[in-house]
Amino acid sequence: MGGMSDVRLQLLGKELESGQQTSVFSAPQGLGRWGLMLHRWHTRRALLQLDDDQLRDIGLSWEQARTEGRKPCWKD
Repeated sequence: MGGMSDVRLQLLGKELESGQQTSVFSAPQGLGRWGLMLHRWHTRRALLQLDDDQLRDIGLSWEQARTEGRKPCWKD
């Protein structure tokens, strides 16, 4: 998933549980609008392809991964 640390993914899991909308991840520097959307599309697709053991390793439930993974690429 592009070098995202387990700590950052666990923070995302806590954010999704609480319903907060803060930015946990930051995209690589220098991406334009289209590059950012492409980056989100790739990482969200990768999230949807993780199995239960991998999701458990990063501290996310299947429901949380599905919610984040199904967001459109233009949404933060």
